[in-house]
Amino acid sequence: MQDRKAFLVIFAIAGALIIPAALTLRTVLHPVILQATSDNPTPLGYTWSLLLFIIPIGALGWWFASRPDLQFPRKAFWRTISVLTPLGFLLDLLFGNAFFVFPNESATLGWKVPAVGGAIPIEEFVFYLAGFTLVLLSYIWCDEYWLADYNVPDYAVATKGIPRIVRFHFASVVLGILLIAGAILYQKFLSGAPEGFPWYFIYLVCASLIPSAGFFHTAQPFINWRAFSFTFFLLLLISLLWEATLALPYGWWEYRPRTMMGLHIGAWSGLPIEAVFVWFAVTFTTVITYEVIKIWKALGTRALEAFFGIRK
Repeated sequence: MQDRKAFLVIFAIAGALIIPAALTLRTVLHPVILQATSDNPTPLGYTWSLLLFIIPIGALGWWFASRPDLQFPRKAFWRTISVLTPLGFLLDLLFGNAFFVFPNESATLGWKVPAVGGAIPIEEFVFYLAGFTLVLLSYIWCDEYWLADYNVPDYAVATKGIPRIVRFHFASVVLGILLIAGAILYQKFLSGAPEGFPWYFIYLVCASLIPSAGFFHTAQPFINWRAFSFTFFLLLLISLLWEATLALPYGWWEYRPRTMMGLHIGAWSGLPIEAVFVWFAVTFTTVITYEVIKIWKALGTRALEAFFGIRK
């Protein structure tokens, strides 16, 4: 019951911030266009901006490494990173050129990784690794130190009686279907640009809600929702500075219109709503993956038995 209340409080706080922000942003009917005064306004800007992730990772990583009592979370940390980072890399390697374009090459080192449709700046791959790592380390720091009074102290005891981790969560599936249907309808009938299809939003919904559909029912009591909220709002702050304030205005990357739903925030250099959805979804996906891995390891059984209850 306490977990459910904390979960609802997070949404209430988020709503109290999002609603007035959305109403205020809607008053910008004629967005001001940034006028560059140089051919290279942000030399290596994208590259240096990754310090927003790397420096906090260094501080939190030092704390994490200096805690010998956190062997169990440490093992789950590495397994979570090994699952999520390849998914980010795969997005760039297979769909990076379908969803994004990188017009300001001088904002990067110029080192590129071959991908479908053309090479991708290496900064993109560093971002995925650093982004997932910072989110997870922030959550673990809160869960094990700053807000440790609200964590699950003994997973071996708490996981007893769990027949299987995968349990269907109907609400997640319904929400996913409604979001995808709403994106398609908006793009085709309200966006004013019905060409193309909102593939990026569909990808994001599937990537975030598929884990929720299978794991949320089991993971919910184990998530430290107060630690989750701290991590969520930290990532939101970084994203507002990093993407809305710097990346979009200075062309570090842009979004291909034909794969977006066509809902943009004019005051933020036409930032597509899909980018904002990423800010919300990445914390949830990272935390639920981490908690599921901890539950699996606490059960001490093979993957088939732990996840599906199938015994040999």
